[in-house]
Amino acid sequence: MARLPPGIRFIISFSRDQWYRAFIFILTFLLYASFHLSRKPISIVKGELHRFCTAPNEGEVHFHSQSQKAGDTAPHRLPGNGTDCGWAPFDQDNYQQLLGALDYAFLCAYAVGMYLSGVIGERLPIRYYLTAGMLASGALTALFGLGYFYDIHSFGFYVVTQVVNGLVQTTGWPSVVTCLGNWFGKGRRGLIMGVWNSHTSVGNILGSLIAGFWVSTCWGLSFIVPGAIVAAMGIVCFLFLIEHPKDIACSSTLVKHPKAYENGAHRFRLQKQVLTDERSKPLDPEMQCLLLSDGKHSGHQNHVVILPADGGGGMAAISFTGALKIPGVIEFSLCLLFAKLVSYTFLFWLPLYITNVDHLDVRKAGELSTLFDVGGIFGGILAGVISDRLEKRASTCGLMLLLAAPTLYVFSAISKMGLEATVAMLLLCGALVSGPYALITTAVSADLGTHKSLKGNAHALATVTAIIDGTGSVGAALGPLLAGLISPSGWSNVFYMLMFADACALLFLIRLIHKELSCPGLATGDQVP
Repeated sequence: MARLPPGIRFIISFSRDQWYRAFIFILTFLLYASFHLSRKPISIVKGELHRFCTAPNEGEVHFHSQSQKAGDTAPHRLPGNGTDCGWAPFDQDNYQQLLGALDYAFLCAYAVGMYLSGVIGERLPIRYYLTAGMLASGALTALFGLGYFYDIHSFGFYVVTQVVNGLVQTTGWPSVVTCLGNWFGKGRRGLIMGVWNSHTSVGNILGSLIAGFWVSTCWGLSFIVPGAIVAAMGIVCFLFLIEHPKDIACSSTLVKHPKAYENGAHRFRLQKQVLTDERSKPLDPEMQCLLLSDGKHSGHQNHVVILPADGGGGMAAISFTGALKIPGVIEFSLCLLFAKLVSYTFLFWLPLYITNVDHLDVRKAGELSTLFDVGGIFGGILAGVISDRLEKRASTCGLMLLLAAPTLYVFSAISKMGLEATVAMLLLCGALVSGPYALITTAVSADLGTHKSLKGNAHALATVTAIIDGTGSVGAALGPLLAGLISPSGWSNVFYMLMFADACALLFLIRLIHKELSCPGLATGDQVP
């Protein structure tokens, strides 16, 4: 018999379950990357909505005509020329406040909607819920760009579009995290979700490049093209997303015990007796110390744990207040509020900051800003690897937050010295700012959503994820708004605000960090009764 080709041997070396998990990993990665791809254009287009134009005579200054839109690049202000040129109503002296209000409209709606989204999403099929959200988000993103082609200068039009888009985009995060949590267990969750969470940075990078391609010639397409991509991915979601392994008779990695018996609505899992010399072996101290409400050790006797059937269909969805009672949810939520404030301030204002400080045009500033997201990819993965190795989520976040604050100060000082210094600091700041944000929104949320006190209730994951990310989104809404209000007094003051936010984020983790470092852990096989 002939030897199988290498490619075929590679394919059959993985089980059917592994191929399906890889498919879900990649699909959910692409789905949420498209969400972030559609959020990035507004930060790139800001420099085009308000720019300085030159004119020989004051009477010749006017808003871009349709022909100018097709081919002109953004000119720079000449010395002594105080005339502004841009897209009304963003051509006024208060343009920073108006642009900040657009960010706030989107992010505030996103924060409010997120609390409702988790509760609604866990009661509806994920595939339908996510598809509807992506189609609506694609239409609304494109609608913002249509304001260019239909010459719309109403501030209210752009604000309302941002508000509604912020609401429908809340369908994304609880859905994809719940789906991924269904398919992947706790083993190496930090690494898996750290790699997976790079979709945020990948989406931001692609969004910056796509928006930057058209920003100086036809900024409407900077929104319409990403909107079309999101809508197309919504159709892909409807056609291919598999919510739970049980839907195609795949096993769940959450179950790794040698014996399991199915009986009606419950699964009876026999636990082997723990040997004496194994009792001192730590078992996931992060879950033991942070997540166990009473911190008590259970006995080491043989016992049977009754869990709900796959998917937890036999249990009712957890209430909002019930999710808040899970130990660690409130602390991590408040930490994420300030961590996300910093991250989203960079997301929405970094290109404009680079334009002002390094004197680059809008397109080049947008391309340079992607380095922050490149650093974010490495930061998210590094945070996941370290937290898996140390089994200390809060301590990992705390260390990166501690390093981030002085790094932000150095960045504000060095970025004025030249392009090379800006490149290096963008990568470092991206890693330290995005690391805690990525870890909390993925691995920590999944850990808390599958907390042992829930006794296997899979319905809790969407609600816990929505609470944590919704609270973080309050900070995401405040950050860009505060940046718009503070930046007229100087960019240094914006960086002081960001450093203060990092310190607050660290402060909310102090109790959890202390508990991680002081708790000896529980023995292998302990179960929450």
